Amino acid sequence: MHAPKYQSLKDHVYSYIAEKIQDGTLLPNQKINEAEICKRLDISRTPTREALFQLTSDNLLEYLPRRGFTVKAFDPKKKLDFSRIIGVLDALAATLAVEHLKKSDLMAMEELVDKIDEDLGRLHFTDYYTDQLRFHDIYIQRCDNPALIENLNSLKNSFIRQSYSSEDKVKLAKVLTEVNGEHRKMIELFHAKDKEKLECLLKFHWRIIDDEML
Repeated sequence: MHAPKYQSLKDHVYSYIAEKIQDGTLLPNQKINEAEICKRLDISRTPTREALFQLTSDNLLEYLPRRGFTVKAFDPKKKLDFSRIIGVLDALAATLAVEHLKKSDLMAMEELVDKIDEDLGRLHFTDYYTDQLRFHDIYIQRCDNPALIENLNSLKNSFIRQSYSSEDKVKLAKVLTEVNGEHRKMIELFHAKDKEKLECLLKFHWRIIDDEML
C-alpha cells in the first residue's frame, strides 16, 4: 500500500490511523503497533513517528515514554466539555464570517450538503467526516480570526472522529442525515445574514451524538 502522490508520507500515515480510530478498528486505550503500520504502508519509521506525534498533539493519541502510543479515550464528561466549547467557538466564527462570505462560498456549501447526503446513503462515514469538515471550514476560513481558526481545528479533529461511531450504521446514518438538515438551515441563515439564529443553531449543532440518540 503506497502513499498517494498528493500526500506527504506523514500525512498518509496520519490519515490511515485517524480513519482506523473513526471506524472502530482502533479502540480507546489500544496500543499502536508502529512496526505493523510501517510494514503495512511500506513507510519508514521517521514519517510514522512524525504522524504519531501529530496525532498526539491533535488529541487522538496519548504518548507515554517507554510505553508508546495508545488511542486516547474520551469519557462522556470530556465529550460534553468539548462539544460545548466547539459550539461556542464555531458559532463565533460563523457570525464573524457572515459579512465576508461570497456567493461562491455559499454555492460550495450547498454542493457539500448534497454530497454529504450521498455519503450517508452509502454509509460512508469517513467521507461524511471529511465533507462535513469541509462544509464548516468554508465559513470558518472567512471569520478573519487566525487564533480562532487554529483552536477550532485542533478541538474538532480530536472530538469529531470519536463522535460518529456506532455498531448500528443505518441508525447512525439516519441521525446524521438530520444533522445535515441543520447544514442546509445554516446556509439559509447565512443568506439572510441572521447572526442571532446562526449562533443558536451552531451551539445546538455540536451536541453529542451518543447511544441515547441512536
